[in-house]
Amino acid sequence: MPGGTAAPVSGNVFKTGLFPRRYLWAFILVTSLFFLWGFAYGLLDVLNKHFQNTLKISTSQTTGLQAAYFGIGYFAFSPVAGEVLRRRGYKFTIIMGLCLYSLGAILFWPVAKSASTSPNKNAVFGGFVACTAVIACGLSSLEVSANSYVSVMPPVEIASLRLQFSQAFNGVASFTGPLIASKYFFSDPNSTDLTSVQWVYLAVSGMGMIVAIAFFFTKLPEVSEAELMALIEGDDDDQKPKSIWKETRCLTGALAQFMYVGAQVTIGAFFLYYTHDSAGISDARGAQLLSYALILFTVGRFVVTGLLSIFTAPAVLFTFGIICTVVAILIATLHGMGGVACLMMIMFFESCMYPCIFSLATRGLGRNTRRGASIVVMGVSGGAVFPPMQAAIKHASSTRTSFFIVVPCFLYISCWAAYTWVLDGRQTFALKAKPVEDAADVESIRDIKDDMKADVDVKVDVTAPHKL
Repeated sequence: MPGGTAAPVSGNVFKTGLFPRRYLWAFILVTSLFFLWGFAYGLLDVLNKHFQNTLKISTSQTTGLQAAYFGIGYFAFSPVAGEVLRRRGYKFTIIMGLCLYSLGAILFWPVAKSASTSPNKNAVFGGFVACTAVIACGLSSLEVSANSYVSVMPPVEIASLRLQFSQAFNGVASFTGPLIASKYFFSDPNSTDLTSVQWVYLAVSGMGMIVAIAFFFTKLPEVSEAELMALIEGDDDDQKPKSIWKETRCLTGALAQFMYVGAQVTIGAFFLYYTHDSAGISDARGAQLLSYALILFTVGRFVVTGLLSIFTAPAVLFTFGIICTVVAILIATLHGMGGVACLMMIMFFESCMYPCIFSLATRGLGRNTRRGASIVVMGVSGGAVFPPMQAAIKHASSTRTSFFIVVPCFLYISCWAAYTWVLDGRQTFALKAKPVEDAADVESIRDIKDDMKADVDVKVDVTAPHKL
């Protein structure tokens, strides 16, 4: 049935394998996409402060980058990407996303060049906002397709663990952005001009095109909607498909993603403001601390990958959500380096949230999986809503007090994790579930192998564990 759960895999998944061998190269290529958008996001956090320094614009104006990135790119374009994915498949959608990503990055060049000659700094900043929106349209296409592809790879039962592992490389890229910024954006003589920005984004555009060419010449194994339906809904062809708008788990999961990304973006976007206002730390040093915090974020994703081989995703998400709630309160109340330490620590504990929410929200959707993925990615638009709200609180009170805005976000995520824990049978320990060969889904897998032999190139061994 739609919204149901698949039987978990028993045994050590690192020994039995994360996916069948034929998906190895596809998995490597798709995982590289997580690195690309992690790098772009890591730069976004520090561009706010750099544009304020060089273009002399207000804090509220700088949040226009987040509004374009998450509002236009994710909220407005994700449904378009989801429809393209449904009609044209994963490979086409990924290449489309990479082309938009590279186009937006290369457009940074003429805009940065005009900054030194144009007297209208607001118009220059508007150009950067437009370029960011184009990049974000590309990244939303990549997120809809890549997150979904990694989640629906067989075996689907360990989707949370596999997506957590891929997303860890997103974290690796995220901390390189602030490291580059601390060296090239905030150090003399680059602290007062935008020359370095154009060279960095030229390299970003080049990376995007190289990966697009690799995908163009790769035969990417597709997972059809018929397979997804058979795996989740069984072999009842007369069963009426459930509307995506009646999938409560998916819709509430999209709201959880909205809350999470809103919290994550405000923490990153106001990190340098917090270190400067609360602890008197320079922007260059603050960018270094941000990169260290993002290293903790990356380490957290690898740690959670291991935890998910022992505990279920809802159990891990609930625990980390509660910890983040407590740490967020400490950030908003502590002064000096104590608050900065908590600000860095919260990135470790929030690291599990995006992949866990995505895989849990799209689990059991069957033929609605691709549309569901686009709806959950739309939740990323929370990054456009929360920064302006936090900026208003910052102006009315203080940077430190403004961090109270993330507390209800983590509380909702914790409650949603408990909700999915109940839906999934109140299982806490992943490895105590029954083996996959005892699950009813095996009959559906056999049906796929027998009935779709002429249409889908799928070869499944239902008695042996998947091996790399």
